[in-house]
Amino acid sequence: MEFNKNIIIDNKSISKKSPTFVIAEAGVNHNGDMKIAKQLIDIAVDANADAVKFQTFKAEHLILKDVQKAPYQQNTTDKTETQFDMLKKLEVSREQNLELKKYCKKKGIIFLTTPFDEKSLDELDDINLSAYKVASTDTTNLPFLKKIAMKGKPMFLSTGMSYLSEVSLALKTIYKYNKDVVLLQCTANYPIHDSEANLSVLSTYRDNFNILLGYSDHSKGVGAAPFAVPMGAKVIEKHFTIDKSDIGPDHAASLSPNELFNLVNKIRTVDKYMGSSIKKPSPSELKTRRALQKCLVASKDIKKGSFITEENTIAKRTGGVGISPIDAQKLIGTKSTKSYKKNQIIEGL
Repeated sequence: MEFNKNIIIDNKSISKKSPTFVIAEAGVNHNGDMKIAKQLIDIAVDANADAVKFQTFKAEHLILKDVQKAPYQQNTTDKTETQFDMLKKLEVSREQNLELKKYCKKKGIIFLTTPFDEKSLDELDDINLSAYKVASTDTTNLPFLKKIAMKGKPMFLSTGMSYLSEVSLALKTIYKYNKDVVLLQCTANYPIHDSEANLSVLSTYRDNFNILLGYSDHSKGVGAAPFAVPMGAKVIEKHFTIDKSDIGPDHAASLSPNELFNLVNKIRTVDKYMGSSIKKPSPSELKTRRALQKCLVASKDIKKGSFITEENTIAKRTGGVGISPIDAQKLIGTKSTKSYKKNQIIEGL
């Protein structure tokens, strides 16, 4: 399988040569309040993220009513309510998504949201999203992946809680219908221990799949995300909130507005550090190269017609004038066309 290596999301390119595409994950941290949702968009804009992402679901299509919460959800929300009751309060309607999308366009940031059920997927398709983010909860949901892939939009596929064999099956399912996919390493807990970031999985993905890579980060604070960039991640996703002490499933594991700003700034700095993959002198090195690299000079007097040898030549700094010692073997064993005094720059070639 060979997936596309240049994916366009609105007016932004994701490729090996592009800057890192940063998704500020608002998720459900709006608490069901569209005023808060717009404040989250403003924060993502101020942080210079490329996209802001929410979550879209219909509780009755997503979960059975008596299912209990995940352990991390029990620690951050009302322990007496079910997962269904918690999610019901966090639903975002088609009209609200359309409102948020229009607000994002006004603010100059890409609007994304994750569909968690088929009903929500169809509603989102109706409002013409730029791309689909697939949650880790659906990595093994092959029928749903097929339906998303058939929408013909770029996909970000998170892979928390998954085995490599399951990721492979997910990609094979998608590949038949869609080649615009970014594969995201993720550890699906909120937050994770540092030892669970498993950035090395990015190397595993690179070795096994011909695809653009990313990292959905659930580590604490700015955390692991900036370190994923040198390992090949071209997309970074991270949760953020207005108030980390707020009541809700994801607030405690999210970044504060200031932390989000610092994260994006750090990633932009890492992008600069990454530079070019072509090994050659940088423009600022060229003058330094002339001043510091060495050229061949006579280590003793050399008479015209005598052989140039390793014993009568040596490399010294000459200000960039003369023959580089990298070419010394081409000169050794030839007859000198002129006489040289000690420390005189050798000519030839």
